[in-house]
Amino acid sequence: MSKLRRQINANTPSVVETQNLIDLKAVTGNLYESISIVGKRANQINVTLKEELHNKLEEFASHTDSLEEIHENKEQIEISRAYEKMPNPAIMATHEFIEGKIYYRKNNDNDLFR
Repeated sequence: MSKLRRQINANTPSVVETQNLIDLKAVTGNLYESISIVGKRANQINVTLKEELHNKLEEFASHTDSLEEIHENKEQIEISRAYEKMPNPAIMATHEFIEGKIYYRKNNDNDLFR
């Protein structure tokens, strides 16, 4: 089991919970900046999960196009169902952000024009 899946299964709720916007704002001082950080982390999680799922399903892929070889594989179905049951990447990213597990940095505006 991957490091990300173990972390997800350990303590992340799989249902959407309302969040206090004041708590999100308190971390960075700006609500929109906090949401931007959560969104970027959610994209990272989504890409990681998608790559992991495709790598696992690639083991079951047949590289021939004959109709006789198409069949259902129980292991492949179980893997797909396990990933479907996982929480949404936005939920995972919000949970990580609230717990302080996301590293982020703010670029200085002056450095962008040098």
